[in-house]
Amino acid sequence: MSANHSLQDKVVLIAGGAKNLGGLISRDLAASGAAAVVVHYNSDATRAAAEETVAAVQATGAKALAVQGDLTQPAQVAALFERALQAFGKIDIAINTAGIVIKKPIAEVTEKDFDDSFAINAKAAFFFIQEAGRTLAERGSIVTIVSSLLAAYTPFYAVYPGSKAAVEHFTRAASKEFGERGISVNAIGPGPMDTPFFYGQEKPDAVAYHKSAAALSKYSKTGLTDIEDIAPIIKFLVTDGWWITGQTIFANGGYTTR
Repeated sequence: MSANHSLQDKVVLIAGGAKNLGGLISRDLAASGAAAVVVHYNSDATRAAAEETVAAVQATGAKALAVQGDLTQPAQVAALFERALQAFGKIDIAINTAGIVIKKPIAEVTEKDFDDSFAINAKAAFFFIQEAGRTLAERGSIVTIVSSLLAAYTPFYAVYPGSKAAVEHFTRAASKEFGERGISVNAIGPGPMDTPFFYGQEKPDAVAYHKSAAALSKYSKTGLTDIEDIAPIIKFLVTDGWWITGQTIFANGGYTTR
């Protein structure tokens, strides 16, 4: 069956779409022809970044809307999708970049650390995928950001990749269930990315290690995974790469593999 795999006339919803990787994806998909972008953000502290991203999207000629919500609450996930439907009449692409990193020895992980990690990285991702499956137009696409630490053998990261690991299973099951409507579902595991999200967890010696750990590190402008190298992969998955589904793709320059 032939279909239009371009972004023309497509409505995109991006969780965590205000800044860092999410902000770049919002701008990139709009510049590449998306008709509208819904920019989700979590807290008041991110409101200004969301409004800036909305303005950048609108400058490309696309429509845009910023929506605040706590995605650890399934009702707010549903409300996010409903706002998008009300504003633009449909949703074609749903991308979840939201997440939290906690780096601690297992002996120091608190119950709150555990609960926060699984609420944001696993629970929110599950109900985002669920709502996208209920809501997306036929031949839509769902992408979730996970982590290349899913394939790492390392100390101090237990609850972060542990909570992201659940998303691999959600992705596989959803791709099988939603495939009847032509909806692809994938996860992308970047390596450590050159964003504040990464630097807030690492001491200088660890940063230096990560900047040299990938096979292609010396060809990266930072040594880390650059968000500019992830956004095109997402754009491919939601357009011409529609035949890829149920996969976790490690896009990390050879930082980890399996």
